[in-house]
Amino acid sequence: MTAASPPLSGPRPIREMDGPMPAGDALNAFVEATLEPVVFRKAGVRLPIVQAALQSPRDAAQYLLRHHANIPVTIYRADRSTRGHFHYTPAIDGFNFTGSRGDLKQVLDELLGGVDDALYVGSTDLGIFFPEMGPANDPGVEGVQGEDGAPVTASLWMGNRTVTAAHYDHSNNCALCAAGRRRFTLFPPDQIANLYPGPLEPTPGGQVVSMVDLADPDLDRYPGYATALEHAVSAVLEPGDVIVYPAMWWHEVEALEDFNILLNWWWNAVPDHVDTPQTTLLHALMSLRQRPAHEREAWAAIFDYYVFSDPDRAAAHLPEHVLGPLDLGDPSAARRLRAQVLRRIQR
Repeated sequence: MTAASPPLSGPRPIREMDGPMPAGDALNAFVEATLEPVVFRKAGVRLPIVQAALQSPRDAAQYLLRHHANIPVTIYRADRSTRGHFHYTPAIDGFNFTGSRGDLKQVLDELLGGVDDALYVGSTDLGIFFPEMGPANDPGVEGVQGEDGAPVTASLWMGNRTVTAAHYDHSNNCALCAAGRRRFTLFPPDQIANLYPGPLEPTPGGQVVSMVDLADPDLDRYPGYATALEHAVSAVLEPGDVIVYPAMWWHEVEALEDFNILLNWWWNAVPDHVDTPQTTLLHALMSLRQRPAHEREAWAAIFDYYVFSDPDRAAAHLPEHVLGPLDLGDPSAARRLRAQVLRRIQR
C-alpha cells in the first residue's frame, strides 16, 4: 500500500459466542442457519492437545509424538524474507517455498529450537498420521455430515510464524486452535473478483489463492481489495478457541507464535456420491467460456433453472419414470450420469 493511499476500512470482528458449541447434526444446522463465520471461545479448551499445549510447547510436541504413526510428514520451508507468506515468486514462475518429506521429531525439534526459516507442516490427515488423536480431540464434529454424507476430513497444521494465503475451500470448516495463536481473516464468496484470484494451476496448496498480500496490499494493482476488506471479518484465536464457517468463504490464516498447532475438520452435508463442483468449473471453462455473450447468458439461465434454483423445480411437473438425470437421490443414478458424462468428454 503506497503512502498516498487512503486508510482502509475493515475488517470487522467475527461474531463470537460463549457456552457449548453445537455438535453433530446441530453444528451443520447452525452453519446453514448463520451462513457466516462464528468463533466459540474456549469451546475446545478441555481437549487433550490443548491441555498439553497450555502446559508448554514441549508438552504439546510430546503429545504429538506419542500419537504419531511414524510416517514422514510433508514440510514446507520459506526464507524469512517472505515473512512466512507461502505464495508465488514475484514473477509467478514458481513458488517462494520448497517442500520435502521428513521426520516429525526433527520438525518439532527445529520449531522448539527456534529455526530461522518459516517452517510449515500443512494438511496432515489425522486418520493416517495420528489415528487416535482426531476422535480424542473432536470439539463436536462427529456426525455433522449426516447419515449419507461423505466422511469428514480431519487435518493437522503446524509451524512457526507463517501465513496461508487467502483461498476458499469446497467444504464447511471447524478449526480448533490447539497451540499458539492464529489470526483468521475471512471474506464472503461474492468478493472473489475483489480478491484477484491467482492461477487455477499450479497453486501453492491445492486451492486458488488471492494474489493480494493482505499485510501490504498494492491498491494500484488491486484496487478492488479495498471493497473486499469492507466486507471482511477477522479474529485472533487463542488455545482452545474454535472457529466455524461455511464452505466457499475466502480465508487467510496467520500463525502468530513461534510454535502453533491447528486441527480442522472439513465436511459437506451432501450424499457421499456427489461430485466436486471444481470439476464442473473446469469443464465449463472449456465448453462455455469462449461462446458468444448471448449464448453464455442463455446457458446462465439454463444453469440457474437446473442447478442453482429450487432443486425440485425442474422435476416437479414431470412423472417419475422420465426424470433420468434429474433424479440423483439414488447413488446408482449418479453413477450412470457420471458414466454418461465421461463418455461425452472422452472424444
